[in-house]
This record gives sequence, C-alpha cells and structure tokens, in this order.
Amino acid sequence: MSGAAHHGGEPMTMHFANPRPAPLVLAVDDVPANLDVLVEHLHREDIELTVAISGEEGLALAQELRPDLILLDVMMPGMDGFEVCRRLKADPELADIPVLFLTAAHDDVEIERGLALGAVDYVSKPFSLPILKARMHNHLALKRKSDELAQLASTDGLTRVANRRQFDISFESEWLRAQRHGRALSLIVVDVDHFKRFNDRYGHAEGDQCLKRVAEALSSCSRRPGDLVARYGGEEFVALLPDTDAVAARAIGEKMLAAVSALAIAHADNSACCNVSVSLGLATVVPGEPGSAADLLASADRRLYRAKAAGRNRMIGDGDGDGGTAGDPRSGGEAR
Repeated sequence: MSGAAHHGGEPMTMHFANPRPAPLVLAVDDVPANLDVLVEHLHREDIELTVAISGEEGLALAQELRPDLILLDVMMPGMDGFEVCRRLKADPELADIPVLFLTAAHDDVEIERGLALGAVDYVSKPFSLPILKARMHNHLALKRKSDELAQLASTDGLTRVANRRQFDISFESEWLRAQRHGRALSLIVVDVDHFKRFNDRYGHAEGDQCLKRVAEALSSCSRRPGDLVARYGGEEFVALLPDTDAVAARAIGEKMLAAVSALAIAHADNSACCNVSVSLGLATVVPGEPGSAADLLASADRRLYRAKAAGRNRMIGDGDGDGGTAGDPRSGGEAR
C-alpha cells in the first residue's frame, strides 16, 4: 500500500510494503482540506496517491508521472477541471488515463459536458467515501485490463519484445517529442547474419530459439524507460533510443555486438564467424534539422547494408568508413 500528500513543492510519497507495483492515482483539488480527506481515507487502499492543488500543477504531474487514474475537481480557479480534461485527452500519450470528476455541481448539463470531454465517471460532493473507493477501484481494474490487452497487442508473439506496430507508434511519438525539445534521437537497425542459412541447417525450431535469445540479449543492452527494442520483421530488430547522441548510441551498439557474441550460438554457415552474429546500422539526428523520421530509418538501414557488405558482425554509424566497428570473430568474443 502507499499514499502521498502534495501541497505544493515536490510530491511527498508514503510507501508501504506491496507485493506488486501499486497503481498511481493523482488527485487534483484547489482546496487543501479536500485533499487531506482523500489522503486520510485512501492511504490504506492498494494505491499510490499523489495530489496537486491546481489544474496547472495537476496537468504537469500527469505529464511527468503518467498516473493510472486521475481524481479531478471541476471547479478550480485558473485552469478548471474541464480544461485539464480537454488537454489530457488531446495528448496522445495521456489520453488513455481515466478521469473521474469530483464535482459539487448536480447540473446534468455540466455532468454531460465532463463525460463528453472524455471523463469516465463522476462523484458528487460531498462524496460518499465507500462509493468513491468502489468507483476508483472499478476504473483501476478496467485500466489494468486495458493495459494488459494493449501490451499483448504491442508485443511480438515469439520474442516478447515490442512488435513492428508498437515501434511505428513509438517512433512517431519520440520523433515529435525530440522535435519539440531539440534533443537527439538515435536508431539502430539490427540483422542476424545469414539467418536463412541457420534455419536451413538447424531447423526452424532452433531458429525460433535463436531469435528469442538474440532479442533478450539486445534488450539487455539498454534499459532506460524510454528505450525500445522491437522486432521489425523476420530476423531484423530495431532499437529506438530517445535523448541519445551518436556517442552514447555507439556504446549501446557495441554492447549489442558483444551480448550476441557472448551467446555463443553455433552457426557453421556464418561467413562472419563460427557463431551467430549480428550486423548493425546506426543513425542519429536532432529533429528539426533537414530530414524526417523516414529519412532517419532509411539512413540506419543503409548503414546496416554497408555493415553486411563489409563482412557482417559489425556496426556502421556516423563517421564510419566501410569497416565500421567489428565484433570478434572468435567464439564468445567481445565487440571491439
């Protein structure tokens, strides 16, 4: 269980032992006494509670924390609950967060307005705490099921990394975010060397196991929340690295070469070495410079093919000649 109080400044969060991560609930109300009531009565629930005392602060915390549910007061000075809800639903990254309005209004027109803006429910003030808790938990359960379905829809069935659809969505989102903030965005396209030959010699069942292990190795090389490793198709993978310049991306690529080499999966028909290896194409850009997201992907893809033409088991990125950064051809060798 966990709870939090926040009356300006940094959120103050109280943590208690919990067998699984507790859902995060954000409560927004301009009256501190109302927030005190929520903290007092919800801190024993199986949630983590963070509170804000204005619409502006609530919106900022929603963008920062991505809560699982928002309890939102309607009548607030400055940015009221309706405007907060409108902005939440207009943001693709926040639109799926359920909003439960806390309102003193009993006007059907006002209630209809809130629901039309995208709120999932409302509780009238002075609210019944048992009803508030029941509705809160109902919507958290629905959100959890929705998230689980979304996870299934975005995951590659074989390798359990993100699928092509999820990559396309994340790539577009991260490109726009990098444009807004003027930050670097890097992309690494990865191809398993001579994978058809591997399947022909060892069989498709072994090929599937190989792809699973390679995907796990690639994923282990970058663990920041915003990073994404996805199966792009067949034996090709892609790593999306937001806020990552060319130097940092190269370091991750070198880790990937080493991690796959360390698997030491025998591949007698690999021209690059005696084990399974990968070739990598790396590209980095700061969106806003000439070019598009499609250009970044095409650049990484061209460099992948240069890496394959140069002998495979290597990475080619910004400033590389034809040789690029090669992996060790020996069994279990490290990238160099």
